[in-house]
Amino acid sequence: MSPSFPLLRLPGVVLSDVFKSLDIEEKFKLSLCSKRISTQINNARLYSQNVIVDLCGLYQKIEVSSENNKDTFYILNFYECGARNNPDIHQYRIEERTVPVFSSGIGITLFWKNLREGFLFVLRYLLKIFQCKFSIKNICNTYLFENTISELLDLQLEFKKLSICFNLLKNQHLLWNQVSNKLGLVEDLEILSGSGFRPVFTSWPQEISITGSDWFTLEYLLECTCTTISLGGSLLENKDLDETLRKWKTGGFPNLKCLKINSQSIETTGTTILGMRLLELSGKVIQTDDGSKKATIDIGNGRIEMYVTSF
Repeated sequence: MSPSFPLLRLPGVVLSDVFKSLDIEEKFKLSLCSKRISTQINNARLYSQNVIVDLCGLYQKIEVSSENNKDTFYILNFYECGARNNPDIHQYRIEERTVPVFSSGIGITLFWKNLREGFLFVLRYLLKIFQCKFSIKNICNTYLFENTISELLDLQLEFKKLSICFNLLKNQHLLWNQVSNKLGLVEDLEILSGSGFRPVFTSWPQEISITGSDWFTLEYLLECTCTTISLGGSLLENKDLDETLRKWKTGGFPNLKCLKINSQSIETTGTTILGMRLLELSGKVIQTDDGSKKATIDIGNGRIEMYVTSF
C-alpha cells in the first residue's frame, strides 16, 4: 500500500498550483478531508475557477459547473433518515456541522437533519471555495426558492440566470419587493406572468425576457436600460414602436443591443413607423442621428426585431 502524500508540506506556491490543477469536483471533495486543507483552499479562492451554481429543485439538487461547461458535478441533499448510523457513509465537516456524505458516480449526497438549513450551508461552503454565479432556471420550482433568492441577493451575489413565474409564487409582492432594487446583480432575468401581478421595476438586469408581457407598457419600455429586451404576448402597437425607435435614434437606449417584440397589435397597414409602413421596414438599416450606431430591422407576422451595432 502506498504511503499517504504529505500535501500540506508542499511550499505555498506549489500547493496553490496543485489546487489550480484540480477540477471542481476534486477540489470540493478534497476540501472535506480536513479543516487545514479546507482553509488552504479557501485562501486560494481568488485564484479558483469561476463556477455556475444551478439550484435545480427543492433544496435537493445543486449543479455546479465551470463557466465553459467543461466540468460539472452534482450535490444532492436529503434528510438524514438514519444515514449517520450507516457504516458505509462517512462523516465530514461542512460549515461547522458534521454531515453524513456519500460519494457516487454523479457527485456526492449530503444528509441533513434540517434540509433547508443544510441547503444554505452548502451554498455558503461553495462560496468559500469558488467564485460563484447562481442560476435558478427551473421555472416549475421557482416558488420553492423565494427565500433563497432574496438571501443570495442580499449578499450581493450575482445571478447568471433568474426565472420567475409569478403565478407559481406564494407571495408575489413580498419576493418582488425583496429583489426589485437588486436586479443589477442579475445577468438574465426571465419573467413568466399570468397571475395578474404587475411588477414595478426600481432597477434593471442586463437582459430581460418576458413571455406574457401584456402588462409591460410603453412607459416601462422607454425606461428599460437592458442590453437585450424580449417581449412575448405584448400589446404594444405601431405608434408605440414608432416612439421607441425615434427615442433610440436620438440617443436613447444607450445599452441596447437587441430588441424583440411579438404583439398581435402590430399592424402591417397601420400607423407608420419612422414614416414607413411595417413591410417597408423589413431589412432596413437605420442609424442614430449622431451616426454612432446602426440597427437592422427584421419584420414578421406580429413581430419586430432590431439588432444594434456600433460604428
